[in-house]
Amino acid sequence: MTPRLRALRVATPTPSSGGAPSGLAEPAPRVHWAWGAPVSWGAGARLAVKAQMRARGFTLIELLVALAAMALLATMSWRGLDAMARTQTNMRERADAVLTLQAALAQWSADLDAIIELQQARAIDWNGQTLRLTRRGSDITSPALFVVSWTSDGTRWRRWQSPALSTRADWQRAWDTAASWAQSEGNGGVTLIPLRGWQLFYFRNGAWVSASTGAATPVTGIPDGLRLVLDMPPGSGLQGALTRDWVRPTLVVSKS
Repeated sequence: MTPRLRALRVATPTPSSGGAPSGLAEPAPRVHWAWGAPVSWGAGARLAVKAQMRARGFTLIELLVALAAMALLATMSWRGLDAMARTQTNMRERADAVLTLQAALAQWSADLDAIIELQQARAIDWNGQTLRLTRRGSDITSPALFVVSWTSDGTRWRRWQSPALSTRADWQRAWDTAASWAQSEGNGGVTLIPLRGWQLFYFRNGAWVSASTGAATPVTGIPDGLRLVLDMPPGSGLQGALTRDWVRPTLVVSKS
C-alpha cells in the first residue's frame, strides 16, 4: 500500500516570562508533514465497498448462465408433463376399451345362454364369418323369440338383433335378414370393438373342434360348449388374442 502523508503537530514553547508581551497574540503551533505508515481500512469500510460492488447488478455472463439454467429446467418440466399427459391418455383409452369389451362379452354370453331349440328352426349356424342364433327373450312375462347375428367385417365386431318374433314365417324372414345383413354390412346393427378376425370352436364328444370345418354341414343342435377367439388389432387400447369359453347351462356331466 502507498504511504500517506500525515500531519505532525508540534507544540510551541512557552516563554520563560510570565506570558506573552502585551498586544501580541500567541504564535500558532507549527505543523510538520512527514511520510508515515499507510492508513489501514477498517471492517466498516470494507463492508461499504462490498455493498457498492453488489449494487452494480449482474454481469452479462451471469445473466446468460441464469437464462440457460432456466431454459433447461423449463424443458425438463415440459417433458415430464407431456409424459404424464400421454400416460393418462393411454390409461383412459385402455379403460374405455376394457369396459366396451366387457359389455360385448356379457352380451355374447347372454345370447348363448338364451339359445333355444325349436322344431323346423335352426338354433345356431356358423358359416366361417357370421354366427346366427335363435334365442328367447329375457322378459318372462311376455315370451318372444329373437334372431341374433354376430359378424366381423375385418375391422369391427358387430351385432344385429331382429324384432320380437311370434310365428314360424317371422322367424324365417328374420333368419334370412340376419344373413343378408352380415353380407352387405348394412345398418341397424351395433358396432362393438375393433377386431381383425375371430374364430369359433365347438366342444363335442369331449374335444374342441373348429366350427369352420363343419360349416358345410350345419350343426343342428346346440353344442356342449363354444370357444370364442378374438384377434384384436394393435393401437386399440387392447391387442392380441383373447379366448372366451362358454358351456351350455343345461349340460350334464357324468361323474364316472
